[in-house]
Amino acid sequence: MSYSTETQVAIAAAIQAAQLCQAVRRAIPEAMEKTDKSPVTVADYGSQAIICRAIAQSFPSDAIVGEEDAAELRRPEMADTLQKITSYVGALIPDATPEQVAGWIDRGNGTVAPRYWTLDPIDGTKGFLRQDQYAVAIALVEQGEVKVGVLACPALPGPGGETGVLYVAVRGQGATQVPLKGGNPTPLKVVSSEDVAHFRFVESVESSHGDRSRQEAVAQAVGITTESMRIDSQAKYGIVASGQAVLYLRLPSPKSPDYRENIWDHAAGAIVVEEAGGKVTDMYGKPLDFGTGTKMVDNRGVVVSNGAIHDQVIGVLAQS
Repeated sequence: MSYSTETQVAIAAAIQAAQLCQAVRRAIPEAMEKTDKSPVTVADYGSQAIICRAIAQSFPSDAIVGEEDAAELRRPEMADTLQKITSYVGALIPDATPEQVAGWIDRGNGTVAPRYWTLDPIDGTKGFLRQDQYAVAIALVEQGEVKVGVLACPALPGPGGETGVLYVAVRGQGATQVPLKGGNPTPLKVVSSEDVAHFRFVESVESSHGDRSRQEAVAQAVGITTESMRIDSQAKYGIVASGQAVLYLRLPSPKSPDYRENIWDHAAGAIVVEEAGGKVTDMYGKPLDFGTGTKMVDNRGVVVSNGAIHDQVIGVLAQS
């Protein structure tokens, strides 16, 4: 299958969702992270509403597995919040009503199926709050394999210096990047291990999202001597896919060793890297499982690389 319709629907939805998120973020004061976080909720809900509406209109029989649901918004005391969400959605989808918006959000309450979509309306909430990196992530999964992935990274610098990048990948057809504001797509290609300037690794800004000391030790063991790049969200996948780094490590935090990753936090990014020539597995070299449930219960940690150093990284992990 070409998945051309699926890809175009996902691209259009991601762009609209990113526009909503940017509109909400412009209204967030600098102290928001330490005080009221309601705009984050507004952006999460609004982004999911836009994406679910687009998918449901084009593929009404497809299940959608999202991060949010509208149960809380349907409470009478949340009417003002739902109205605020509706106003942001309505700026992009005229005449949207609160009841419609709540219904669109709830289309994301599906379960993993032989064919389904998974989405993260705002991946990297703290980065969103800090006016830093975040992503809108959409992926189509069939028989446990990601077939289409779209990542909108509104705050990430693009290859031409413009702010805002859209990453798109289709299984077997490669991956591209394009300015979020529009332009010509350019192919994505992971960097060679011989490219010293980009022989570096990325990890999360949040220390609780990994094991920094072990991640640094692994990176050093495979010859990476530069300090890590710390970035929020699946933008890290885009960094590897576009050749700006050779490795992204997300190892289980010692504080939560039994944690299992959510499918929507990795599905879109994984196919972007793979179609750019890289490799994505868990810390034991097993493929990520997108066919069982919302949690990847059979995987621990995530290793994303340019492919050339992947086996070496897995070997180091096995000995550490």
